[in-house]
Amino acid sequence: MADPTTYRPAPGTIPTDPGVYKFRDSHRRVIYVGKAKNLRSRLTSYFADLASLHPRTRQMVTTAIAVEWTVVRTEVEALQLEYNWIKEFDPRFNVRYRDDKSYPMLAVTMNEEYPRIFVYRGARRPGIRYFGPYAHAWAIRETVDLLTRVFPVRTCSTGVFRRNAAMGRPCLLGYIDKCAAPCVGRVDAAAHREIAEDFCDFLAGKTDSLIRRLEREMTTAAAELDFERAARLRDDVSALRRAMEKQAVVLGDGTDADVIAMVGDDLETSVAIFHVRDGRVRGERGWVVEVQENATLGDQVGDFLLQFYGDELEMSSGIPREVLVPELPDNHVELADWLSQRRGSRVSLRIPQRGDKRTLAQTVERNAAEALNRHKLKRAGDLTTRSAALAELQETLGMDDAPLRIECIDISHVQGTDVVASLVVFEDGLPRKSDYRHYAIREAAGDGHSDDVASIAEVTRRRFLRHRADRPAASPTVTDDAEGNGGDLAPEAALDPATGRPRKFAYPPNLFVVDGGQPQVHAAAAVLDELGVTDVTVIGLAKRLEEVWVPGDDDPVILPRNSEALFLLQRVRDEAHRFAIGFHRSKRSKRMTASALDGIAGLGATRRTALVTHFGSVARLKDATIDQIAEVPGIGKTTARTVHEALRETPEPGDTPERTA
Repeated sequence: MADPTTYRPAPGTIPTDPGVYKFRDSHRRVIYVGKAKNLRSRLTSYFADLASLHPRTRQMVTTAIAVEWTVVRTEVEALQLEYNWIKEFDPRFNVRYRDDKSYPMLAVTMNEEYPRIFVYRGARRPGIRYFGPYAHAWAIRETVDLLTRVFPVRTCSTGVFRRNAAMGRPCLLGYIDKCAAPCVGRVDAAAHREIAEDFCDFLAGKTDSLIRRLEREMTTAAAELDFERAARLRDDVSALRRAMEKQAVVLGDGTDADVIAMVGDDLETSVAIFHVRDGRVRGERGWVVEVQENATLGDQVGDFLLQFYGDELEMSSGIPREVLVPELPDNHVELADWLSQRRGSRVSLRIPQRGDKRTLAQTVERNAAEALNRHKLKRAGDLTTRSAALAELQETLGMDDAPLRIECIDISHVQGTDVVASLVVFEDGLPRKSDYRHYAIREAAGDGHSDDVASIAEVTRRRFLRHRADRPAASPTVTDDAEGNGGDLAPEAALDPATGRPRKFAYPPNLFVVDGGQPQVHAAAAVLDELGVTDVTVIGLAKRLEEVWVPGDDDPVILPRNSEALFLLQRVRDEAHRFAIGFHRSKRSKRMTASALDGIAGLGATRRTALVTHFGSVARLKDATIDQIAEVPGIGKTTARTVHEALRETPEPGDTPERTA
């Protein structure tokens, strides 16, 4: 491991101009490329105290043995140079937006004498028009099958085209009129190119004009009593309309935009992009990548724009007029200029605020969130991955056995009110939802850090007192080993006599996780010491840097960011957080309902529940008329009038932002 101070540039030698820098390792390979408005300020930050650096940055600077930089005039030049170097050197510490598959596109070879259409994957080449990318190749083939009856462009390879030309007869598609058969001279090169151009115009969004033209030709053919041609044109129009129905209209006609969304956590980010051309979604893509350093959402957006529009879309025609993003990066003006240069005309880079574009952005965001969830579930569902995570936890925490049962607690409250806790259970790396538990906190009454610690202690005490209660006392069912020492409880000793099933909390977890840092984990450990529980490992998982805190240690354990063990701990913690939030919201809702309807004459618990169930919320009940309230079963006119008047006099409690400890 290299010491960054050995290659730190001398003070004052780093310029303050914008530029691009490279870190190299002992083999002279470039391991990281970055850009900066002020090279001196940016590079100096890499040589701070190692303990203060992000784990990924710390690993990078201790792997490198040298740093180089190049001064440029503007930030646009810095963007271009950074992109070129990332593409050339493929640095290991730069996040790359890659996925495990190549997305297919529909290609039309307009650079050939007789253009052809085919499914294509790979880098774009000049002279070929591309449409997509599409999520699946079958979607392209289905579209081509519909459109070739209207635009009979050839789909055969060059070899097949020449062979049929030599034989003097077309292929099957030529016989069924799904190819114009230029190989046998049915149409000349100019006529075939015109068909290919109409095909491209339709896919590019010029649908209305083509359909209107075909309808005019159909009307003319019918007027001339050429009913066979009119019928063919009618079928062509129907085929085009079916093809259009497969691409939903999401924005106004003529809108060309790429809509980007990012959803993630401290470790990974899911990126989704919808390609909208002429108001229709023409394609979509998605990635899940590791979050780099302490990158903000704006930083991640900037890196994605640079790589995607530089690397994936080689042709400037692939860049739309608008790029809609969740947050603007600091250098958004320079990025917009760079995109405009590549496109050849002005590109707008902005955040959608309202209307259809905002609605579509929310849809893309939901897709990104679902992709991240599927990615996590896929990893969690893999037996090998789960086994590796449990083995890594055992080794890192110095446990005697792998933590086959993990329990985690989380606290949720609003400024010290409605304090609740959740306990979730994972067995063999998978959630065991039948063992989940909710707790209403009894002792915490205020807000602040100390109340979170007290709540952690209370839940820990209650959980392990339950363990002690469920565990049967020593009895003849206790088996002895060969030397006469006390052995394990016999299996029937842990059964619930009422149900005949094992008591769920008759045995402790191998690993007990609390959501928090050093104070929280010390509180939980103190309770276990007080109760005499010695066979449970306790840790805390802090949100800020995903640090693992162990009782008695002044420094946290830092797991690698690509660690399966860290991923499992994070998923356990997030599940506890989700479970606590859900219980907290339901409890707060009940309290608000009770506070609004409590004390109204003639309303008991049953009628209150009936009113809220019927209207859905107190707010809707407040807006209802007396006649509408009286329609609820069990509510008469007199009671309805009393409820209506009481709610008019009492304002509905407002909603308070949640805070989770």
